[in-house]
Amino acid sequence: MRITFLGGAGCVTGSCHLLEAAGKRIMLDCGLSQGRREESERLNRTFPVEPGSVDAVILSHAHIDHSGKLPGLVGAGFKGPVYSTAATRDLCSIMLPDSAHIQKADAEYVSRKRKAGGLPPVTPLYGLDQVTATLGLFVTVPYGMPVTLFPGVSMRLLEAGHILGSAQVELTVSENGVGRTVLYSGDIGYPNRPILRDPDLSARPDVLIMESTYGGRTHEPAEESVSRLRDVVAETVAAGGKVVIPAFSVGRTQEVLYYLRLLDSRGELPDIKVYVDSPLSFDATGVYRLHPECYDRETMELLQAGGSPFSFEKLRFIQGVEESKALNSMRESMVIISASGMCENGRIRHHLKNTVENPGNTVLAVGFMAVNTLGRRIVERRETVNIFGEPYRLRARVEEITGMSTHADSDQLMKFRRVVGEKAGRVVLVHGERDQAEALAGRIRGESPVPVLIPGAGDILEL
Repeated sequence: MRITFLGGAGCVTGSCHLLEAAGKRIMLDCGLSQGRREESERLNRTFPVEPGSVDAVILSHAHIDHSGKLPGLVGAGFKGPVYSTAATRDLCSIMLPDSAHIQKADAEYVSRKRKAGGLPPVTPLYGLDQVTATLGLFVTVPYGMPVTLFPGVSMRLLEAGHILGSAQVELTVSENGVGRTVLYSGDIGYPNRPILRDPDLSARPDVLIMESTYGGRTHEPAEESVSRLRDVVAETVAAGGKVVIPAFSVGRTQEVLYYLRLLDSRGELPDIKVYVDSPLSFDATGVYRLHPECYDRETMELLQAGGSPFSFEKLRFIQGVEESKALNSMRESMVIISASGMCENGRIRHHLKNTVENPGNTVLAVGFMAVNTLGRRIVERRETVNIFGEPYRLRARVEEITGMSTHADSDQLMKFRRVVGEKAGRVVLVHGERDQAEALAGRIRGESPVPVLIPGAGDILEL
């Protein structure tokens, strides 16, 4: 058995790992990379292995940095199957077409700019034909059900508590009379968060491959995050400005809405409108409502009482492009939640273009911003930021709330390692920038003799 780390190694985007065992090649996630434009373009348009040689793909969850390269893989020759939970498949059925649409729209916008400068146009990574073909390859699997993928290879998907449908992938491989279990954590949430169930801690693998996004950081308590959200909104409204929140359409948007609804129910939200400017967020919130099997007890009780974790009177969902543009001409205070979460594509860039130069406005970051993304440059409070290739002065207030992250922090990752990895002979840290992975590795080594590996892209682990 061997594992090749193709993406999401030493970074937090482009997750993709290839397990070769029992004569089969199984890809764990197939995500798009974000960051420096030229490097991301190269990574997203090429494949380090022959797509037609891959026997199956298993998705941990639907976020684009874990699923978004799948249509390209299919277009290049992959024939399937793609295994996931039912909720992940349903989310991919809206997220992958949206990804194709955003790529097309962004390519057209950038191409117009390039044409004015005498430069050639750019093309999308893939289109709706590849997306449609990809969705036809999905095979859904319930949480906890053992499934034989191939002779000598079986799988279970376990709750990860990150977003709707997110799963840890447990693979048991039998070769030459020897059985070994590998667990790929995907992205891990943490206990006592709203909406979703806690991560399943029942697996006991021989090899643990786990995320390290916040390997060296701890989150502020949830109630403190809610209080800070209240204060940021109130202070921005008092200044006559707008609060712009970059948020992934799936997971982060729903959690922010949950907390805004909570503040509204307490009478702590100003009399303003909250706009979710992302058609995908609207569709994703609908998908959330279709999967109560993923909810925790508190959310189920709210639903049974006739309430909704995502709806309140001040909330408006924006659909059309003209409605979206109209928000930028409105002078009244408001909250705008828009994708993408790292500000690399989608409508959020248009809103930032129209708000970052006004000191009365606030850009509120509620999740991790990868290195070399527009979101990271904003939270680093650069003097100027480039949006659509043009420089803008960053004069708006910039705030961060870490307690709304859907990733486990360092303490929770350590708990996961202690419980789930108690019998593991090796721990591999992926999906983390180098400093965060090193910080987590240091903590693990400080309390356990288990070998800890931090692979780079292209590294191979022989087992």
